[in-house]
Amino acid sequence: MLDAATTEQLTQYLALLREPIALVATLGTDPRSAETRELLERIASLSDKVSVRFDGTDARVPSFSIARVSNPEASVRFAGVPLGHEFTSLVLALLWAGGHPPKVEDAVLQQIRDLPGDYSFEMYFSLSCHNCPDVVQALTLMALTNPRVRAVLIEGGAFKGEVEDRGVMAVPAVFLDGAMWASGKITIEEVLAKLDTGAASRAAEEIATKDPFEVLVIGGGPAGAAAAIYTARKGIRTGVVAERFGGQVMDTMGIENFISVPYTEGPKLAAALENHVQEYAVDVMNLQRAERLIPAERPGGWHEVVLANGASLKARTVILSTGARWRNMNVPGEAEYKAKGVAYCPHCDGPLFKGKRVAVIGGGNSGVEAAIDLAGIVAHVTLIEFDASLRADAVLQAKLRSLPNVTVIVSALTTEVLGDGARVTGLTWEDRASGKIHKVELEGIFVQIGLVPNTEWLKGAVALSPRGEIEIDQRGETSIPGVFAAGDATTVPYKQIVIALGAGATAALSAFDTLIRLPAEEKVSEPA
Repeated sequence: MLDAATTEQLTQYLALLREPIALVATLGTDPRSAETRELLERIASLSDKVSVRFDGTDARVPSFSIARVSNPEASVRFAGVPLGHEFTSLVLALLWAGGHPPKVEDAVLQQIRDLPGDYSFEMYFSLSCHNCPDVVQALTLMALTNPRVRAVLIEGGAFKGEVEDRGVMAVPAVFLDGAMWASGKITIEEVLAKLDTGAASRAAEEIATKDPFEVLVIGGGPAGAAAAIYTARKGIRTGVVAERFGGQVMDTMGIENFISVPYTEGPKLAAALENHVQEYAVDVMNLQRAERLIPAERPGGWHEVVLANGASLKARTVILSTGARWRNMNVPGEAEYKAKGVAYCPHCDGPLFKGKRVAVIGGGNSGVEAAIDLAGIVAHVTLIEFDASLRADAVLQAKLRSLPNVTVIVSALTTEVLGDGARVTGLTWEDRASGKIHKVELEGIFVQIGLVPNTEWLKGAVALSPRGEIEIDQRGETSIPGVFAAGDATTVPYKQIVIALGAGATAALSAFDTLIRLPAEEKVSEPA
């Protein structure tokens, strides 16, 4: 099951265990149980601090728990075999149970210990989901840190009947005390913020005490990270406000056009960006949403950014890098059936539709790539494109048309998502040439129709294009002196990671140029 290289690496990790841990499995006679037994026996053979038993009595088969021998009440349970993207999660669970310290701030660990109640989590993941590991690892850490937190992490492919009974049609899906609690990627900080209702007010109080910044970056994607690194290297007092560090990159699977790196994945790149930013004296305020920009009253004055929690920050210059989000179809039924058949990540949710019929909305590169990927999993794919022809690269179109279980429909407008109240059952589309309405019966819809800039909060503050993009000049400066912008939220014509990085650097250098040209008295004066 584990090749030589993986076994050697796992042996090195298990050498870091500080305390004995126990694995207790509940197995049957099925192939997955045999696979689980082989995996657990292999792990136990690599360290004298790991013991394994096969006398578990859990209702889910196969499943196994991981617990510290000295504190068995603090444990986590995996149902299914956590390989694929979740093998790292398994390794971390072993390390944390064995006393190896997690790479999180002490304040986060203390917040976990101080949670006021008892919590029972069940979380569904797929082995191909790149968003799931963060959620798996967050719940694992909580369960191994606080005995009052229980976490069962379930591989959906191994428990298809359970997945269907509970209406899980998108992963990661988290249930708390038997009820759906969260769907989609969520970090440990976000989990704690939802459970600890006082966290937001404490964060607001802390932010309110911060001194003004010379540069305040709004957004933690590639553009924001590049801007923060460039200004910090100049010795400029820099702050970053981010709803989610990494931005939309966190939702991107394969990246093959990042120059000098033949292949990487979004979460890995986002982690690398965050680690790079942390190399410098940058004040990162994560899980914070900007709601209003109040421009300085005069050039060289202090701009103010008001956050959703009520706190505000002041800065001499501001760099807006709020990125973009997936565009919705905005048709009846779409919102109602999100996570009930309407999905936006084919890599994450595709395996949940194995053997079923799905549609992909959008004929650009993203849509065609999604259709190609899904065709290898589902029974049939219907690709629906608004324009008269597909817009994807020719090589992708050729691959798509070679697949026997794909139907391509062009000059089509999706008009409604149909469902039975619990899940998607089909959609309707209008032939743009004839006006005739058609119906397609299916179980899933993957929306891939481009991006919408995250700029609604800036209306009336800076000049926006008709599409809502921040208008910038060649220096990245907006219509407000001292306020710059970079990345997918701007009028830059091509929305690419490598372009966003360069644009972030441009905005940072422009902000630095603005700061050094301020009169000396402007540089040292404090805001009123």
